[in-house]
Amino acid sequence: MQATSISVRTPGRVCMVDITAKIEEVVVKSGVKSGICMVFVPHTTAGITINENADPDVVSDIVKEINKIVPFDDNYDHIEGNSAAHIKASLFGFSQQMIIEEGRLLLGTWQGIYLCEFDGPRNRKVFIKIIEG
Repeated sequence: MQATSISVRTPGRVCMVDITAKIEEVVVKSGVKSGICMVFVPHTTAGITINENADPDVVSDIVKEINKIVPFDDNYDHIEGNSAAHIKASLFGFSQQMIIEEGRLLLGTWQGIYLCEFDGPRNRKVFIKIIEG
């Protein structure tokens, strides 16, 4: 099956956008009952993660802490001024894989899929590849 893409507009400089419903929609439309769903972001200042999507305070806490761990201004050499965004994206990673069973993502009760923005706001592309099997 060919990769599908979705567009996501991120609202802030550093934020996490819940894209679970959009990914689930692609899985359902694929008709695949059992397999793997790979989600990939082709940007060097954004990432993909899976985490709690029941309490928005978790996302807020993650954003606050990553900004403390990797501050925006820390005498970086990169001339574009967004080295912090590149570092954060590398720490989070650019893809996630999930199991598909009975035509649905096999996520935990409280889990959601997030596009992590570290250099926004921007329009981002996310690729979804469904592998049957």
